[in-house]
Amino acid sequence: MKIDVLTLFPAMFDGVFSSSILGKARDKGLVSFNTVNFRDYSNNKHNTVDDYPYGGGGGMVLKPEPIFAAVEDLLAGGDGAEVAEDGAKPRVVLMCPQGETFTQKKAEELAQESHLIFVCGHYEGYDERIREHLVTDELSIGDYVLTGGELPAMVVIDSVVRLLPGVLGNETSAVTDSFSTGLLEYPHYTRPVSFRGWEVPDILLSGHHDNIAKWRKRESLRRTLLKRPDLLENYPLTAEERKWLEELRAETGEQTD
Repeated sequence: MKIDVLTLFPAMFDGVFSSSILGKARDKGLVSFNTVNFRDYSNNKHNTVDDYPYGGGGGMVLKPEPIFAAVEDLLAGGDGAEVAEDGAKPRVVLMCPQGETFTQKKAEELAQESHLIFVCGHYEGYDERIREHLVTDELSIGDYVLTGGELPAMVVIDSVVRLLPGVLGNETSAVTDSFSTGLLEYPHYTRPVSFRGWEVPDILLSGHHDNIAKWRKRESLRRTLLKRPDLLENYPLTAEERKWLEELRAETGEQTD
């Protein structure tokens, strides 16, 4: 996968792209990262990329020319970027608090792409023509406003890259993550078996894989019911899971009383 990031602050990404899972993925050749300072594409002598909004109002608005020019240069193979061998057009993702709320499902969708371009804004907002004629996706990581799109872009990129084949050491890790199955993930335990009097559940020490799998699914239901019951509204329950859920609701009611 090729990932290009348009930003006014490329240095913010240096540590993120060279550390931990993302750094290892890049070293393995599973992903390439390229940051582009779109101020370099400004068409005025002062290298400004923003201007006052027509109609008045507070704040400054990002001009269309630098961002369009930077993306078009990337599509043409400029600035060190490579054109996809299959000729597929990249998804151009605008990081914006007005965008679609980012989810695990969206991460899985983007992980199927071979080339992603992220646009990180600052100031009051974007010239509307950027939304209408350049980007393919608008994403938000939550209902709050940050000083820029860099931190949200890092979150999305991390979430997407870890899903690429070969990135994680254990290929089942991403499959069983919270939200990937539609439920929150079950509890995990490791050594020691006893810690300050708190014990690892016996079932996990039994070696009975079918029973362990059932326990984990039931505990996923329990955790989802307690922490994110809204996720159960659209989750396709099996007959067995429906029975478990009824039992868990009864248990929860007893504990609440």
